[in-house]
Amino acid sequence: MKHNNFGYLMGEGVRAMFKHGFMSFAAICITVACLVIVNSFLLISYNMSLVVDDLQKKMEVVVIIDETYTEAESKSVGSEINLIENVDNARFVSRSEALEEFIGDSDESLFEGLDPENFRDQYVITLVDNEKVAETKAALERVSGVAEVHAPDEMANALATLRNVLYGATMAIAAVLLIVSLIIISNTIRLAMLDRREEIGIMKMVGATNGFIRFPFLIEGFFLGLFGAVISFFVEWGLYEAIRNAIVSTDLQFLTFVPFTEVLLPMIAACAIAGFGIGILGSLLSIRRFLKV
Repeated sequence: MKHNNFGYLMGEGVRAMFKHGFMSFAAICITVACLVIVNSFLLISYNMSLVVDDLQKKMEVVVIIDETYTEAESKSVGSEINLIENVDNARFVSRSEALEEFIGDSDESLFEGLDPENFRDQYVITLVDNEKVAETKAALERVSGVAEVHAPDEMANALATLRNVLYGATMAIAAVLLIVSLIIISNTIRLAMLDRREEIGIMKMVGATNGFIRFPFLIEGFFLGLFGAVISFFVEWGLYEAIRNAIVSTDLQFLTFVPFTEVLLPMIAACAIAGFGIGILGSLLSIRRFLKV
């Protein structure tokens, strides 16, 4: 494409955007609203995933050793426990240590009658993958010398379900809202093409290529998507930080949202890809029909 033609076609695309000012404004506003909602759900899902990961890391499996085992025999059981594939770390807790942990910061005089022999040796285990807690519990129960295994398998399943629901809901909402933006921009481009239908027909008759006709409309869609992406990015940044600061000032410490700067690059990429994709694809959807003149 010659330089002069390129400049002319760029100008035509920009002029068309301002010519249909209200529709262009509406398309940008809808795109901004949809992208802000989509990005908000993505950020909420990401932060909730971090919370779930943190809770899973704190989950522990407690293995109680047979009461007839001596401390030396109990320690030998640890070598078998560590061989289990999903075991990350197994911390041995002797009977005396179990008593100390039971008393904690309480007044020792309240527990004078308790003796270490009232407790049993045990292992406190952290797992590599907490979603496999049921399989790991079954493997631990098969180890010789293990009397009981206390595992938070219900909590692990609940957290895994929560993560999957968040992910599914986010993807569904994102898909619906992006389609809405696509339709709005497509209708804006369609309006521009209806306005120039006769001109397009004449251009086709005198031999203009589809690429020459298509380019201004692609430029219009591109800029609509670009403006929507840029505005939505800064709106999202402001809203996210306002909500994060509000949460930080409360006692809801388990809702630790990461600063926006930590997700800056992924959010720039998400806004750019979504904005450009909506703009270009919306244009192409409208152009196909009108080039069959």
